[in-house]
Amino acid sequence: MGGSTMNPATPTIMVVDDQRDVRDALEMLLANEGYQVLDAADPGQALSTLREQPVSLVLFDMNYSRDTTSGREGLELLDAMRSLDDSVPMVAMTAWGSVDLAVEALQRGASDFLEKPWDNNRLLTIVKSQLERSEALQRAARLHQSADLEQQARVGDGIVAESKQMRELLDMARRVAPSDAAILITGDNGVGKGMLAEQIHRWSTVADEIFVSVNMGSIPESLFEAEMFGHAKGAFTDAREARAGRFELADGGTLFLDEVGNLPSAQQAKLLRVLETGQFERVGENRTRSSRVRMIAATNANLPEMVERGDFRRDLYFRLNTIELDIPPLRERPDDILPLAERFLAHSNRKYQRRAELSADARRALQSHAWPGNVRELAHAVERAVLLCDQAPIAPRNLMLQPASGRNSGNDSGNNSGPDLVQPLDELEKIAIEQALMRFDGDVNRAAEVLGLSRSAMYRRLEKYRIRSDSGPA
Repeated sequence: MGGSTMNPATPTIMVVDDQRDVRDALEMLLANEGYQVLDAADPGQALSTLREQPVSLVLFDMNYSRDTTSGREGLELLDAMRSLDDSVPMVAMTAWGSVDLAVEALQRGASDFLEKPWDNNRLLTIVKSQLERSEALQRAARLHQSADLEQQARVGDGIVAESKQMRELLDMARRVAPSDAAILITGDNGVGKGMLAEQIHRWSTVADEIFVSVNMGSIPESLFEAEMFGHAKGAFTDAREARAGRFELADGGTLFLDEVGNLPSAQQAKLLRVLETGQFERVGENRTRSSRVRMIAATNANLPEMVERGDFRRDLYFRLNTIELDIPPLRERPDDILPLAERFLAHSNRKYQRRAELSADARRALQSHAWPGNVRELAHAVERAVLLCDQAPIAPRNLMLQPASGRNSGNDSGNNSGPDLVQPLDELEKIAIEQALMRFDGDVNRAAEVLGLSRSAMYRRLEKYRIRSDSGPA
């Protein structure tokens, strides 16, 4: 059996075939591509290996010595392997022309099939695609279990909905989630469009499948097709290996297209074609592939206006907008502000091992603030406050809320406005940076992340305020 010394970071592929020359050929091909390879000569040995050590993917023959034509042994092996671990991609190898057998294997849970004698490029493409999809599924599973700040607002009771507007919105979302209707989520930046999309996925009939999110505004126009539909090895200069696209990774699950209004017009037709037919080709391939996904899109743009101006295709808009869910900005649902703040506060206390509490003045400051950055701004404000308040109750100055409309957002009425609320912003910013650096022992990157600053912006402020750190300017 090959691969006696295993590197846990490298994918391990098990090859199951009763012919020694087949196992040797596959082991050489896969090892040359950097994979670790195990081999098994019969179903019993394969099951024993699967019980004893982790395997990333299985390539298994459909016929063995007891029965060389019907494929029954391969189907029985597939059932047995899936009963041990149904998260491992399993690729069936069939004799050329055994289409019915391949179809039955797929119906029983095989991830793909390969005809023998195989084409090396097709085999490596299948292996790469299945490993990518498996990794994406594992990332999605880890995301559901993670305790990061945003996830705390998604798990448990889900999205905070104390206000009438949000209760009505979530009620509609729950009712449409089990259908396969395309959903368009609209709302300002930071209102939680991605959170609602994930909640709809959890309520849907494909909740146990993968959730794939892609920000359409972050994909360069020249790479749109490669990112969304995948590409073959050598399809362009940097395509050193075949890669599955987002539609392929999301097959059977939910595909969330965030900021879809940023999609250039030239790419809108390509997206529309896939949404209408479910078919696409990887860049550099002639083979047509198919994907069935639950489609959710989101935007902060006014798509009807873009349609009228000719900036967004009308047919694509209607294809995406079977159901529209509009999330109101946080300023229009004040009943949600303090419950959201308490949830973010509880998480940050756990994260930083603090016992911070909101003072009465801080609560008034939160409720009177305009929240131009919506829920995202609130989350960062509370986390910063937990870091800056030391052992005292959180004061308005710890929240570092930016003033709006020429008035201090901490207190619109002017009452209860102590010196904390009129402290110069530059001084507040300097204090926040110094305390964040102290909290993280001078680690500029971690301090910048908590403060919501990029690395370059952080260094500019270190220079501006002449703040010393272990890795920053004096």
